Amino acid sequence: ILPVVIMDSSESSARKQRKTPKRPLSEDASAAEERVKQKKHAALCATLGGEDASVRLLEELVFGAEEQLSERLAQVPQTHNVLLMSNLERLGIRDLKYAHTELGINMVDMTHRFRRDFKKSEAENKMTKQRLQQRLKEQFQKAMGGTPNWAEVTAKRSQKKEAGTEDEDEGEELMRRTGDFIGSSDSLPKGIIKMKKCLNANSESPCGDQLSSVQFHPSAQIVMTAGLDHSLSLFQVDGKSNPKIQTIHLENYPVNKALFSADGEHIVATGLRNKLFYIYDMMEGKVIPVCGVRGLNEQRVSDFQVSPDGKYLLLSGSSGYLHLMTTKTREVIRSMKMNGSVCSAAFTSDSSKIFANSQEGEVFIWDVQSSKCLKKFADDGCVRGTSLALSRDGLYLACGSQSGVVNIYSQKDCLHTLEPRPLKAVMNLVTAATSLCFNSTSEILAIASRADDEANRLVHLPSFTVFSNFPRFQKKTIFRTRCLDFSPRSGFYTVANNKGNALLFRLLHYTDF
Repeated sequence: ILPVVIMDSSESSARKQRKTPKRPLSEDASAAEERVKQKKHAALCATLGGEDASVRLLEELVFGAEEQLSERLAQVPQTHNVLLMSNLERLGIRDLKYAHTELGINMVDMTHRFRRDFKKSEAENKMTKQRLQQRLKEQFQKAMGGTPNWAEVTAKRSQKKEAGTEDEDEGEELMRRTGDFIGSSDSLPKGIIKMKKCLNANSESPCGDQLSSVQFHPSAQIVMTAGLDHSLSLFQVDGKSNPKIQTIHLENYPVNKALFSADGEHIVATGLRNKLFYIYDMMEGKVIPVCGVRGLNEQRVSDFQVSPDGKYLLLSGSSGYLHLMTTKTREVIRSMKMNGSVCSAAFTSDSSKIFANSQEGEVFIWDVQSSKCLKKFADDGCVRGTSLALSRDGLYLACGSQSGVVNIYSQKDCLHTLEPRPLKAVMNLVTAATSLCFNSTSEILAIASRADDEANRLVHLPSFTVFSNFPRFQKKTIFRTRCLDFSPRSGFYTVANNKGNALLFRLLHYTDF
């Protein structure tokens, strides 16, 4: 029999008060969940540094720092590389090289009509801005003959010299990028010609009427202008101020054509009305009128040519006659007759032959010593001839026509082929080709028409293509061309127009006057 303890009512109440009340089950579960969340957040915060670094690397890749990124990938912790690749794989990219293309950020539509010409293949429908910029740079370097950032390259080289180090790879890259520019010292590149508009050659004394002639001195840095205002003017050519040297007034004598003698000591000028012509002696400063020439039976002499050896003047007469006059005795020693009317004539560089074309579209080749016609052929497709020019190196013959077409022939073919065919028919003029001129290196043929404004083009040889940046079509500068000429070493190009101005252009490819 167990003993029974009888408790007082006061003690039982005190024990009930000392007992701690029990927490509900739901409150314990919510606290546990909160602790789990706190642990997750702490773990996430611990990895934020690595995440930030991987995101930065990803941004650099996407926005064009591929080369720098690839160089630094080996230096960053391996955990960053793992995070970077995991970020790329989330986007479906498994190769760093294709991150630009697959992400589609900073992409340019190459199907646009303004950008189609820069595509190298039909598959290039999209391109990054950086690659498009590089493509434009390459196109510019090809057109201009080389990269223009010489100052930057020179600065890099000077820094390397100061540091005492040389990088052969840098030099090889420069040679690769500027190969066309380096080659331009020997040959003129086609497409775009580098030139600069200078102050007009006769800016100190413009012609009061339209100019009829302009020509550079064969040896001195001088240009001569002549016009219908009865004057001849000489200017020194420097491209900046072009100071006037002298002006000669010929009373009541509008000048139709004026040329330097071969030695540059005399100027020969012919008029429009009669056979009187003037010779200006530059050494003595005398104007010599030549009223009559023995053996010349012509009422008027307006056009002529000077032989390169300085022995002859070729006078164009009427009814198809060409008269050969000696400069020493000033008498006609031979005359040649062609079918039709004389249009234009020119001596070969050795003064042994004369090429002349008629208004009927035929070309004649004469021997100077015997006055015999060596060859005659029809200018291809020509109905009415207007002009003719020979290159100094004996390679080309250019024939202009009333329709504006300029046929370029090989002089060798013209001499040895029965019916020579033109190497190229230049069709960039729509009015009569009245002025033709080759430069000294036979790399440029200038063609022009006096019948229309801005009808002046420069043809690149031997590609037979026209330079696209001349003349400037946004603004009228040339107006109607009356005459044109290149300086002895092609450093300058001048155009005489109907406004009385002798425009002057500096051809930057050539270093000498």
